[in-house]
Amino acid sequence: MNVIEVQQLRKEFKSYSSRSGLSGAFRDLFTRNYKVLAAVDNITLTVKQGEMVGYIGENGAGKSTTIKMLTGILTPTSGTIRVNGMDPHKQREEFVQTIGVVFGQRSQLWWDIAVQESFRLLKKVYRVSDEDYENHMGHVIETLEIGPLLDKPVRKLSLGQRMRCELAAALIHNPPLLFLDEPTIGLDVLVKLKIRKFLKEINENYKTTIILTTHDITDIEALCERVVLLDEGKIVYDGRLDKLQASAVEGKQVEFEFLLEVSGDDLPGNAKVHWEQKDATTWKANVDGDERVISELISVVVQKNPIKNVRINEISTEEIIRKIYEEGMATS
Repeated sequence: MNVIEVQQLRKEFKSYSSRSGLSGAFRDLFTRNYKVLAAVDNITLTVKQGEMVGYIGENGAGKSTTIKMLTGILTPTSGTIRVNGMDPHKQREEFVQTIGVVFGQRSQLWWDIAVQESFRLLKKVYRVSDEDYENHMGHVIETLEIGPLLDKPVRKLSLGQRMRCELAAALIHNPPLLFLDEPTIGLDVLVKLKIRKFLKEINENYKTTIILTTHDITDIEALCERVVLLDEGKIVYDGRLDKLQASAVEGKQVEFEFLLEVSGDDLPGNAKVHWEQKDATTWKANVDGDERVISELISVVVQKNPIKNVRINEISTEEIIRKIYEEGMATS
């Protein structure tokens, strides 16, 4: 079952520019210069129930604009959207009962009242029964470790404490679909780990579908099997994270630590292998090839030289994504 179905989705904005000088300012009173920019450029996307999808891209790529259209905040210029079987913009009142949203830089909690009072207000808004609230939120509060924070005003919470409370607030009505837009921005490592663990639990226990946008690639690696990579409003990759990582096997670096000093003449070389000396007993091989080429290289080197250690330095997901962007800019 598809929770999200998007076809040829597009969102355009007008960008105005002012003329210089007094005469230019006077002319701007009557006519304005502008150009039309596509923040989201005809994307097609489907998300199945229970998936955890990383929606990533550089600043200005169109991530937040997409999320705002999927949640009904913005109306698309063209294309169709079906989320939980509804049109987010046209069926807004009914639709918001089926989603939870956390924007890392915006709060849905009331600033000057206690956290638990915000929760009670949201409980009324979403028409959650006392029994459902106690059963579900008891687990949420315990897992996120926010019990001691419930009687404190939001303005007295640290950023990490507030974000855990924001996440709990988005789940008061136990929605089947959760949108997280930069939920871990500015948080320390321990708080991030707690939030990641909790998101995994609700995904496993309730089959909650989660759409995550973030610049922290470690969040994506820890939570998402699938990633959608956006660049200038277009989807440039949509698939499994492990396949994206596997496709970058070319360019790996193999580091050999020998028991004795080795000269470059003793090492096998060809067009796909380039050696770099680190010290008297350590050499790095930059390999342009797949696993087979790497395996053959290690086999030949180990047969001819006594080895203390061999390390294959994996390319990080962040480096893979950076490379995709650079190649895209080079061909555009």
